[in-house]
Amino acid sequence: MTNAQAALLHELEPIVEQNLNRHLKAAKPWHPHDYVPWSQGRDFAFLGGEDWKPEDSPLDPVAKAALIVNLLTEDNLPSYHREIATRFGRDGAWGSWVGQWTAEEGRHSIVMRDYLVVTRGVDPVELEHLRMQHTIAGYDSGDKTPLQALAYVSFQELATRLSHRNTGKASGCPLADQMLARIALDENLHMIFYRNLMEASLDIDPDTAMQAIRDEVLGFHMPGMNMPGFADKAKVIAKAGIYDLRIHHDDVLHPVLRYWRVLERDDFGPDGEKAREEVVNFLAFLDAQAKIYEEKKAARAAKEAETVSV
Repeated sequence: MTNAQAALLHELEPIVEQNLNRHLKAAKPWHPHDYVPWSQGRDFAFLGGEDWKPEDSPLDPVAKAALIVNLLTEDNLPSYHREIATRFGRDGAWGSWVGQWTAEEGRHSIVMRDYLVVTRGVDPVELEHLRMQHTIAGYDSGDKTPLQALAYVSFQELATRLSHRNTGKASGCPLADQMLARIALDENLHMIFYRNLMEASLDIDPDTAMQAIRDEVLGFHMPGMNMPGFADKAKVIAKAGIYDLRIHHDDVLHPVLRYWRVLERDDFGPDGEKAREEVVNFLAFLDAQAKIYEEKKAARAAKEAETVSV
Protein backbone atom coordinates (compact mmCIF):
# COMPACT_ATOMS: atom_id res chain seq x y z
CA MET A 1 0.00 0.00 0.00
CA THR A 2 1.35 3.42 -0.92
CA ASN A 3 1.69 6.27 1.56
CA ALA A 4 -1.13 8.12 -0.20
CA GLN A 5 -3.46 5.13 0.12
CA ALA A 6 -2.60 4.72 3.80
CA ALA A 7 -3.23 8.42 4.38
CA LEU A 8 -6.64 8.18 2.71
CA LEU A 9 -7.66 5.20 4.86
CA HIS A 10 -6.58 7.16 7.94
CA GLU A 11 -8.60 10.18 6.85
CA LEU A 12 -11.64 7.97 6.29
CA GLU A 13 -11.38 6.33 9.73
CA PRO A 14 -13.80 8.67 11.56
CA ILE A 15 -16.35 8.18 8.77
CA VAL A 16 -15.88 4.41 9.04
CA GLU A 17 -16.64 4.64 12.75
CA GLN A 18 -19.76 6.73 12.12
CA ASN A 19 -21.05 4.28 9.54
CA LEU A 20 -20.17 1.26 11.66
CA ASN A 21 -22.23 2.72 14.52
CA ARG A 22 -25.08 3.46 12.12
CA HIS A 23 -24.86 -0.10 10.81
CA LEU A 24 -24.93 -1.65 14.29
CA LYS A 25 -28.08 0.32 15.12
CA ALA A 26 -29.78 -0.67 11.86
CA ALA A 27 -28.77 -4.36 11.74
CA LYS A 28 -31.27 -6.68 13.41
CA PRO A 29 -29.93 -9.97 14.84
CA TRP A 30 -31.23 -13.16 13.23
CA HIS A 31 -30.54 -16.86 13.50
CA PRO A 32 -29.99 -19.16 10.52
CA HIS A 33 -31.70 -22.12 12.19
CA ASP A 34 -34.99 -20.21 12.31
CA TYR A 35 -35.25 -20.25 8.52
CA VAL A 36 -34.72 -24.00 7.99
CA PRO A 37 -37.70 -26.45 7.90
CA TRP A 38 -36.01 -29.09 10.04
CA SER A 39 -39.16 -31.25 10.16
CA GLN A 40 -38.69 -31.99 6.45
CA GLY A 41 -35.28 -33.54 7.03
CA ARG A 42 -34.43 -37.24 6.99
CA ASP A 43 -31.30 -39.36 7.23
CA PHE A 44 -29.07 -40.17 4.29
CA ALA A 45 -27.74 -43.67 3.59
CA PHE A 46 -24.68 -43.23 5.83
CA LEU A 47 -27.03 -43.23 8.84
CA GLY A 48 -29.40 -45.86 7.47
CA GLY A 49 -31.66 -43.61 5.42
CA GLU A 50 -31.75 -42.95 1.68
CA ASP A 51 -29.34 -40.93 -0.39
CA TRP A 52 -30.51 -38.04 -2.56
CA LYS A 53 -32.44 -38.72 -5.77
CA PRO A 54 -33.35 -36.08 -8.39
CA GLU A 55 -37.04 -36.59 -7.69
CA ASP A 56 -36.47 -35.55 -4.07
CA SER A 57 -35.96 -31.93 -5.09
CA PRO A 58 -38.96 -29.57 -5.06
CA LEU A 59 -36.98 -27.00 -7.08
CA ASP A 60 -37.01 -26.42 -10.82
CA PRO A 61 -33.72 -26.20 -12.78
CA VAL A 62 -33.65 -22.39 -12.65
CA ALA A 63 -34.00 -22.28 -8.87
CA LYS A 64 -31.36 -24.99 -8.47
CA ALA A 65 -28.87 -23.15 -10.67
CA ALA A 66 -29.43 -19.82 -8.92
CA LEU A 67 -29.27 -21.26 -5.41
CA ILE A 68 -26.08 -23.16 -6.16
CA VAL A 69 -24.41 -20.05 -7.62
CA ASN A 70 -25.53 -17.92 -4.67
CA LEU A 71 -24.38 -20.47 -2.11
CA LEU A 72 -21.01 -21.19 -3.71
CA THR A 73 -20.43 -17.44 -3.95
CA GLU A 74 -21.05 -17.10 -0.21
CA ASP A 75 -18.80 -20.11 0.47
CA ASN A 76 -15.70 -18.15 -0.51
CA LEU A 77 -15.96 -15.97 2.60
CA PRO A 78 -12.39 -16.80 3.77
CA SER A 79 -11.05 -15.26 0.56
CA TYR A 80 -13.31 -12.22 0.84
CA HIS A 81 -12.21 -11.68 4.44
CA ARG A 82 -8.60 -11.75 3.29
CA GLU A 83 -9.39 -9.26 0.55
CA ILE A 84 -10.91 -6.59 2.78
CA ALA A 85 -8.54 -7.20 5.70
CA THR A 86 -5.61 -6.72 3.33
CA ARG A 87 -7.07 -3.57 1.77
CA PHE A 88 -8.49 -1.91 4.88
CA GLY A 89 -6.45 -3.33 7.77
CA ARG A 90 -7.35 -5.04 11.04
CA ASP A 91 -6.91 -2.09 13.39
CA GLY A 92 -9.26 0.61 14.60
CA ALA A 93 -12.69 1.19 13.08
CA TRP A 94 -11.65 -0.44 9.80
CA GLY A 95 -10.71 -3.64 11.64
CA SER A 96 -13.95 -3.59 13.63
CA TRP A 97 -15.90 -3.36 10.38
CA VAL A 98 -13.92 -6.19 8.76
CA GLY A 99 -14.81 -8.46 11.69
CA GLN A 100 -18.47 -7.41 11.82
CA TRP A 101 -18.96 -7.83 8.09
CA THR A 102 -17.30 -11.26 8.08
CA ALA A 103 -19.42 -12.53 10.99
CA GLU A 104 -22.64 -11.35 9.36
CA GLU A 105 -21.74 -12.78 5.96
CA GLY A 106 -21.01 -16.16 7.55
CA ARG A 107 -24.70 -16.67 8.28
CA HIS A 108 -25.56 -16.66 4.61
CA SER A 109 -23.82 -19.88 3.59
CA ILE A 110 -24.92 -21.56 6.83
CA VAL A 111 -28.62 -20.99 6.28
CA MET A 112 -28.60 -21.67 2.53
CA ARG A 113 -26.75 -24.96 2.87
CA ASP A 114 -28.93 -26.13 5.75
CA TYR A 115 -32.05 -25.29 3.75
CA LEU A 116 -30.86 -27.11 0.62
CA VAL A 117 -29.70 -30.21 2.49
CA VAL A 118 -32.76 -30.51 4.73
CA THR A 119 -35.23 -30.01 1.87
CA ARG A 120 -33.08 -32.13 -0.50
CA GLY A 121 -33.20 -29.26 -2.95
CA VAL A 122 -29.93 -30.26 -4.64
CA ASP A 123 -27.57 -33.23 -4.60
CA PRO A 124 -25.57 -32.72 -1.36
CA VAL A 125 -22.65 -34.82 -2.62
CA GLU A 126 -22.29 -32.74 -5.78
CA LEU A 127 -22.79 -29.56 -3.76
CA GLU A 128 -19.92 -30.48 -1.44
CA HIS A 129 -17.75 -31.39 -4.40
CA LEU A 130 -18.39 -27.97 -5.93
CA ARG A 131 -17.77 -26.23 -2.61
CA MET A 132 -14.40 -27.92 -2.24
CA GLN A 133 -13.36 -26.97 -5.77
CA HIS A 134 -14.51 -23.39 -5.43
CA THR A 135 -13.09 -22.74 -1.98
CA ILE A 136 -9.75 -24.36 -2.76
CA ALA A 137 -9.46 -22.13 -5.83
CA GLY A 138 -10.40 -19.13 -3.69
CA TYR A 139 -11.04 -15.60 -4.86
CA ASP A 140 -8.37 -13.07 -5.75
CA SER A 141 -9.29 -9.61 -7.02
CA GLY A 142 -5.72 -8.88 -8.05
CA ASP A 143 -3.98 -5.72 -6.95
CA LYS A 144 -6.96 -3.46 -6.37
CA THR A 145 -6.27 -0.29 -4.45
CA PRO A 146 -8.39 0.44 -1.35
CA LEU A 147 -10.51 2.85 -3.40
CA GLN A 148 -11.03 0.32 -6.18
CA ALA A 149 -12.06 -2.22 -3.55
CA LEU A 150 -14.54 0.23 -2.04
CA ALA A 151 -16.00 1.00 -5.46
CA TYR A 152 -16.25 -2.70 -6.32
CA VAL A 153 -18.03 -3.79 -3.14
CA SER A 154 -20.46 -0.86 -3.42
CA PHE A 155 -21.71 -2.39 -6.67
CA GLN A 156 -21.15 -6.03 -5.75
CA GLU A 157 -23.14 -5.96 -2.50
CA LEU A 158 -26.12 -4.47 -4.33
CA ALA A 159 -25.77 -7.02 -7.13
CA THR A 160 -25.69 -9.84 -4.59
CA ARG A 161 -28.71 -8.45 -2.79
CA LEU A 162 -30.70 -8.43 -6.04
CA SER A 163 -29.51 -11.90 -6.98
CA HIS A 164 -30.66 -13.33 -3.63
CA ARG A 165 -33.96 -11.47 -3.66
CA ASN A 166 -34.83 -12.43 -7.23
CA THR A 167 -33.77 -16.03 -6.66
CA GLY A 168 -36.17 -16.24 -3.74
CA LYS A 169 -39.04 -14.89 -5.83
CA ALA A 170 -38.24 -17.33 -8.67
CA SER A 171 -37.83 -20.36 -6.41
CA GLY A 172 -41.51 -21.11 -6.06
CA CYS A 173 -40.85 -21.92 -2.39
CA PRO A 174 -42.17 -19.50 0.27
CA LEU A 175 -39.51 -20.71 2.71
CA ALA A 176 -36.67 -20.04 0.29
CA ASP A 177 -38.17 -16.66 -0.55
CA GLN A 178 -38.30 -15.71 3.13
CA MET A 179 -34.77 -16.95 3.77
CA LEU A 180 -33.24 -15.14 0.79
CA ALA A 181 -35.14 -11.95 1.58
CA ARG A 182 -33.50 -11.99 5.00
CA ILE A 183 -30.05 -12.48 3.48
CA ALA A 184 -30.79 -9.63 1.06
CA LEU A 185 -31.40 -7.29 3.99
CA ASP A 186 -27.86 -7.94 5.21
CA GLU A 187 -26.44 -7.33 1.76
CA ASN A 188 -28.30 -4.04 1.50
CA LEU A 189 -26.87 -2.76 4.77
CA HIS A 190 -23.39 -3.80 3.66
CA MET A 191 -23.88 -1.96 0.38
CA ILE A 192 -24.92 1.21 2.23
CA PHE A 193 -21.77 1.09 4.36
CA TYR A 194 -19.42 0.79 1.40
CA ARG A 195 -21.41 3.25 -0.72
CA ASN A 196 -21.18 5.88 2.03
CA LEU A 197 -17.43 5.38 2.38
CA MET A 198 -16.99 5.79 -1.36
CA GLU A 199 -19.07 8.97 -1.26
CA ALA A 200 -16.71 10.37 1.37
CA SER A 201 -13.73 9.33 -0.76
CA LEU A 202 -15.11 11.34 -3.67
CA ASP A 203 -15.18 14.43 -1.45
CA ILE A 204 -11.62 13.84 -0.22
CA ASP A 205 -9.95 12.95 -3.53
CA PRO A 206 -12.44 13.37 -6.40
CA ASP A 207 -10.18 12.45 -9.31
CA THR A 208 -8.64 9.32 -7.79
CA ALA A 209 -12.03 8.16 -6.53
CA MET A 210 -13.66 8.72 -9.92
CA GLN A 211 -10.91 6.75 -11.63
CA ALA A 212 -11.46 3.89 -9.18
CA ILE A 213 -15.18 3.96 -9.92
CA ARG A 214 -14.42 3.93 -13.66
CA ASP A 215 -12.16 0.92 -13.24
CA GLU A 216 -14.81 -1.08 -11.38
CA VAL A 217 -17.74 -0.11 -13.60
CA LEU A 218 -15.87 -1.12 -16.74
CA GLY A 219 -14.24 -4.23 -15.26
CA PHE A 220 -17.01 -5.51 -12.98
CA HIS A 221 -17.35 -9.27 -12.48
CA MET A 222 -19.34 -11.14 -9.87
CA PRO A 223 -17.06 -12.81 -7.30
CA GLY A 224 -18.37 -16.28 -8.17
CA MET A 225 -17.45 -16.14 -11.84
CA ASN A 226 -14.59 -18.65 -11.43
CA MET A 227 -16.78 -21.36 -9.89
CA PRO A 228 -17.25 -24.61 -11.82
CA GLY A 229 -20.02 -24.30 -14.42
CA PHE A 230 -20.60 -20.61 -13.73
CA ALA A 231 -21.04 -19.57 -17.37
CA ASP A 232 -23.82 -22.10 -18.03
CA LYS A 233 -25.61 -21.30 -14.78
CA ALA A 234 -25.29 -17.55 -15.42
CA LYS A 235 -27.07 -18.00 -18.76
CA VAL A 236 -29.94 -19.84 -17.04
CA ILE A 237 -30.13 -17.13 -14.38
CA ALA A 238 -30.11 -14.34 -16.97
CA LYS A 239 -32.76 -16.03 -19.12
CA ALA A 240 -35.01 -16.31 -16.07
CA GLY A 241 -34.59 -12.60 -15.32
CA ILE A 242 -32.91 -13.20 -11.97
CA TYR A 243 -29.79 -11.27 -12.92
CA ASP A 244 -29.04 -9.99 -16.40
CA LEU A 245 -27.56 -6.99 -18.20
CA ARG A 246 -30.70 -4.90 -17.77
CA ILE A 247 -30.75 -5.45 -14.02
CA HIS A 248 -27.03 -4.73 -13.80
CA HIS A 249 -27.43 -1.49 -15.76
CA ASP A 250 -30.71 -0.21 -14.29
CA ASP A 251 -30.72 -1.56 -10.74
CA VAL A 252 -27.05 -1.79 -9.78
CA LEU A 253 -24.86 0.70 -11.63
CA HIS A 254 -27.30 3.57 -12.09
CA PRO A 255 -28.64 3.81 -8.50
CA VAL A 256 -25.17 3.82 -6.95
CA LEU A 257 -23.72 6.27 -9.47
CA ARG A 258 -26.75 8.50 -8.99
CA TYR A 259 -26.26 8.45 -5.21
CA TRP A 260 -22.66 9.57 -5.69
CA ARG A 261 -23.87 12.34 -8.06
CA VAL A 262 -21.25 11.25 -10.55
CA LEU A 263 -22.91 13.09 -13.44
CA GLU A 264 -23.52 16.28 -11.43
CA ARG A 265 -20.19 16.84 -9.69
CA ASP A 266 -18.14 19.86 -10.70
CA ASP A 267 -15.00 19.15 -8.68
CA PHE A 268 -13.18 16.84 -11.10
CA GLY A 269 -9.91 17.73 -12.72
CA PRO A 270 -8.89 16.42 -16.18
CA ASP A 271 -8.30 12.86 -14.94
CA GLY A 272 -11.65 12.71 -13.16
CA GLU A 273 -13.49 14.18 -16.14
CA LYS A 274 -11.92 11.63 -18.45
CA ALA A 275 -12.92 8.79 -16.10
CA ARG A 276 -16.48 10.12 -15.86
CA GLU A 277 -16.74 10.31 -19.64
CA GLU A 278 -15.59 6.70 -19.91
CA VAL A 279 -18.27 5.64 -17.44
CA VAL A 280 -20.98 7.50 -19.37
CA ASN A 281 -19.88 5.89 -22.63
CA PHE A 282 -19.78 2.44 -21.06
CA LEU A 283 -23.28 2.84 -19.62
CA ALA A 284 -24.57 3.70 -23.08
CA PHE A 285 -22.84 0.62 -24.50
CA LEU A 286 -24.24 -1.59 -21.73
CA ASP A 287 -27.74 -0.22 -22.28
CA ALA A 288 -27.47 -1.02 -26.00
CA GLN A 289 -26.30 -4.56 -25.23
CA ALA A 290 -29.18 -5.02 -22.80
CA LYS A 291 -31.67 -3.91 -25.48
CA ILE A 292 -30.23 -6.44 -27.94
CA TYR A 293 -30.54 -9.18 -25.33
CA GLU A 294 -34.13 -8.15 -24.54
CA GLU A 295 -35.07 -8.23 -28.21
CA LYS A 296 -33.63 -11.70 -28.62
CA LYS A 297 -35.38 -12.86 -25.46
CA ALA A 298 -38.70 -11.49 -26.68
CA ALA A 299 -38.22 -13.16 -30.08
CA ARG A 300 -37.53 -16.51 -28.38
CA ALA A 301 -40.60 -16.15 -26.21
CA ALA A 302 -42.77 -15.33 -29.21
CA LYS A 303 -41.42 -18.31 -31.12
CA GLU A 304 -42.02 -20.64 -28.19
CA ALA A 305 -45.56 -19.34 -27.79
CA GLU A 306 -46.19 -19.86 -31.49
CA THR A 307 -44.90 -23.44 -31.27
CA VAL A 308 -47.16 -24.20 -28.31
CA SER A 309 -50.22 -22.78 -30.05
CA VAL A 310 -49.69 -24.88 -33.20
